[in-house]
Amino acid sequence: MGFTDSVSLHGQHVSLVPLAASHHDDLVEAVNDGELWELWYTTIPGPDGMRAEIDRRLGLQERGSMIPFAVIDEPTGQAVGMTTFMNIDAVNRHVEIGSTWYRKRVQRSALNTECKLLLLTHAFERLNCIAVEFRTHFFNHQSRAAIERLGAKLDGILRQHQIGRNGTLRDTCAYSILDREWPTVKMHLAHRLER
Repeated sequence: MGFTDSVSLHGQHVSLVPLAASHHDDLVEAVNDGELWELWYTTIPGPDGMRAEIDRRLGLQERGSMIPFAVIDEPTGQAVGMTTFMNIDAVNRHVEIGSTWYRKRVQRSALNTECKLLLLTHAFERLNCIAVEFRTHFFNHQSRAAIERLGAKLDGILRQHQIGRNGTLRDTCAYSILDREWPTVKMHLAHRLER
């Protein structure tokens, strides 16, 4: 199994399947749940930009720097968001889990916990990663709290790391989970899912 091979990951609450153009309509419905594109501190496509975002992610996959997934809610069979393995560094056995968003209805649910469990299991146990990274905007407190609940540790803050679409300067919080931490993190996530 290579770092850039397409893969489907399945759980009880969620499946992660290769992103495809056929997910467009579900993803437009999902992004409308909460008008997610209005969040100033993150970049989530609006309904009119969904086709371009799917194409952008698939283009990055063709270049070997991203594996994009549609997040499928198992009870409904609908795509409820997107996530990726990105900034893939196979030589150094390192990936970032990012560019993730979910419709409001499934946020803070078992779906997110299981999604991260599936991705981390694949990264550490199939790809043999030594580190998995997460990055988010300093002001995205919901995302930071979710990353910290996973058991990831803050590596540092990259100051004025990016210029936002609205011209603001983004400080990026970089988190990671290391391979030696994975067994404990895995047990923690499994326990959270059981509850």
